[in-house]
Amino acid sequence: MKDLQRILESEKTRQQQTLSLIASENYASRAVLDASASVFTNKYAEGYPGKRYYAGNEYSDELETLTQQLAQEVFATDYHVNVQPHSGSDANLAVYGALLKPGDTVLALSLAHGGHLTHGHTVSYTGQVYNFVHYGVNQETELIDFDEVAALAKEYKPKLIVCGASAYPMQIDFSRFAKIAQASQAWLMVDMAHVAGLIAGKAYPSPFGHADVVTTTTQKTLRGPRGGLIFARKEFAKAIDKAVFPGLQGGPHLHTIAAKAAALYEALQPQYRDYAKQVVANAQALAYALQQRGFRLVADGTDCHMFLMDLRGTGMSGKEAQVALEAVGITCNMNALPYDPNPPTNPSGLRIGTAAVTTRGMKERDMELLADCITAVLTTADHSTVSTTIAQIARKFRIPGY
Repeated sequence: MKDLQRILESEKTRQQQTLSLIASENYASRAVLDASASVFTNKYAEGYPGKRYYAGNEYSDELETLTQQLAQEVFATDYHVNVQPHSGSDANLAVYGALLKPGDTVLALSLAHGGHLTHGHTVSYTGQVYNFVHYGVNQETELIDFDEVAALAKEYKPKLIVCGASAYPMQIDFSRFAKIAQASQAWLMVDMAHVAGLIAGKAYPSPFGHADVVTTTTQKTLRGPRGGLIFARKEFAKAIDKAVFPGLQGGPHLHTIAAKAAALYEALQPQYRDYAKQVVANAQALAYALQQRGFRLVADGTDCHMFLMDLRGTGMSGKEAQVALEAVGITCNMNALPYDPNPPTNPSGLRIGTAAVTTRGMKERDMELLADCITAVLTTADHSTVSTTIAQIARKFRIPGY
């Protein structure tokens, strides 16, 4: 089909000719792409290894078991792992379905302060079925307010406490959350979707041993296919598996599980730690360079792969900045800031991430040039030279997989 082929080729060209600073994006390797497009696309495998509802699943069982073992090895854990979730959102929904009843109270980070839609926002199914109470960040430090977390846990007595974020630039203290959960007799769930690759590469603290359940996507810093994983203490294994299938999903996407296996294998290689550390080093270098050029950052920097730029005072909203940067070949996303006076549809901030450009091979010195380009777009009217510079950078640092 010519139209489909044209669309695929156009997207490949777009990815190659632009630079992605979207914190939730990355580039998959050729091995991950090949596995995702494998003959496992043809197979239906409702159930779990050794307990399938259809015939012909000998190799499906091998594949799923291998992926489980790789996931445990990557994250150095003996937690039970379910590799079937189609996404991180599905993984979170499955955990809620396994551990909670409708109306149960859950404590989680507010979306407005860096949380995720599936952490109980009212537009999400999660916020409509469960009684979510939200904690936030301190208005002065812009760090998680643990005094508030402890006070809310004591007052509301949640059955589950969720920590993890989609737009929080500093390290999360999992041990402190675990102590609060223990004191309030709540279970602790860590959503590590954004930092899973950094955890795998020993560039960010691990939640294992602190959390009762850990969920993640597999595409972001982990550089795998679009999908999810759930890790759980052994006592929750049966409930988690039942919540995924038949509770939430039908047959697993075996081709995606194969791609998860490929990505997890890559995360076990020695060079992967170098990548994870470089992601953080690049984020910190770019953040510092932008601060030196006069921009304010939420929480004054970053400990991970992303940071938030405060555009108040620049004359541009986050949406305007996103559009202007895309015009010169830089993709990023507008993002609300903590205590943002503007609506989420036109917020005051930008979220910047370095996982994708690090995968392309960029280092700290390249972050200086990126900072110059971003500054020029946000502070000057003439962007023609910026477009040329971004095109040159994109040609120099190729995307993997092709």
